[in-house]
Amino acid sequence: MTWALALVLTAAPWSSLSDTQRAQALLSLKATPMPERVARATDGFLGTTYVLSPLGEGEGKDPDPLIRYDAVDCVTLVEEAIALSLADDPAGVLPTLTAIRYAGAPTYESRNHVMEAQWLPENVRRGYLKDVTRAYGGAATITATKVITADTWKEKSGKALGLSEAAQPKGSFSLELIPARRAVEALQRAPSGLVVVVARADRPWLVTRISHVGVLVQSEKGPLLRHASRSFKRVVDEPLERYLSRNLDYGKWTIDGLAVFEPRAP
Repeated sequence: MTWALALVLTAAPWSSLSDTQRAQALLSLKATPMPERVARATDGFLGTTYVLSPLGEGEGKDPDPLIRYDAVDCVTLVEEAIALSLADDPAGVLPTLTAIRYAGAPTYESRNHVMEAQWLPENVRRGYLKDVTRAYGGAATITATKVITADTWKEKSGKALGLSEAAQPKGSFSLELIPARRAVEALQRAPSGLVVVVARADRPWLVTRISHVGVLVQSEKGPLLRHASRSFKRVVDEPLERYLSRNLDYGKWTIDGLAVFEPRAP
């Protein structure tokens, strides 16, 4: 199958805008429904450089800035797009972003590090996201479970996060998924702007099954995954079918399925 990455800049990069220009851009977003706002907000990140963990707390364990527009990874792309979609003005973006990224004041230990256990349930609880996986997966929807124990946190990936015992989430966490081989068909008519969460086969020694997130964008040729890609080193639009195909072929840690969430205004 032939394919190509779409990299058509439909909006000025967020990193190039002044505060006045950002204010105008934010105002224009408000005229559209929330999922479409998020898709349009990501327009300004197309082509932006991929940097692993570009945001931090500005001090302490992770001194990276609380906000920036010149670099993203897969999670911060989604977080910043939602924050931009909700903020009334440029000054409001950071407080909204902080509410999405943290369970309290912005500290490393209060950050929503683990997707199944923290980031997803916390943002669903606060009203920023609604789980719509079953609405599109229908009877094909499956349930994936991740069990995180004290022993999990003693493994390499747990230790790498460097969280104190009190900040380590533990328990059994479930996530509904559209099976990977059914996902393209299931999402053909889904609206642009849904948050796509990629869950892989369980590895008990890892603290998460989720390896990637992005935003669904519909095109004339079918659904695209707009994502900050480590492979392509920037934010790109990739045909969802192609993304799934090349990752399903990666047998060492294959994809089980996709969860999809609708961005909401709390």
